[in-house]
Amino acid sequence: MDGGPPVGTGSAGTGAAVDGQAANTGPPVGAGPAVGGPAPPGPYPYEGVWRFTAPAVEPTVPRARHAVSDLLLRRGVPVHEDHLHGLLLIVSELVTNAVKHAALLSPEIGIEVSVGVDWVRVAVEDSHPYRPKALETDQDNTGGRGLLLVKAITREAGGRCDVQHTASGGKVIWAALPFACPGGNS
Repeated sequence: MDGGPPVGTGSAGTGAAVDGQAANTGPPVGAGPAVGGPAPPGPYPYEGVWRFTAPAVEPTVPRARHAVSDLLLRRGVPVHEDHLHGLLLIVSELVTNAVKHAALLSPEIGIEVSVGVDWVRVAVEDSHPYRPKALETDQDNTGGRGLLLVKAITREAGGRCDVQHTASGGKVIWAALPFACPGGNS
């Protein structure tokens, strides 16, 4: 997993937030035009950051997935259909992990959706200090593959994902995907 911006940093965003809080975390590190290249036009009406909290319980998994899907559709985010399906699967996996593994120390989780000119990023924050190791999986174990799936979807889409500690001792797990398929396939 690669480095990238933590959740909750930046300045005021351009879109209305789900919970009334908007911030602009900026694109994932390395996104955007090359140094010296033209700056993309913008801001686009779909750009912004939306954050909401939810209880760390099983019914939150489909609710979070639907909330993210509805938000992206309502804002008219031009994400490729394959990437949208992958992104929603990532939301389900990240929220499921927080519910299953962090709920004891984190009765509430934060879900953030950041949309830039040509990328979308989802992040799930919890208060549990354990930082999972996505590559250390027992091949005989039938569970524990959620983060491997997140990493595979992200890599296939040409995006990035990471796990970062928060200042309060918890963690944020995020994935950022480009709108278009690698190689410009639509």
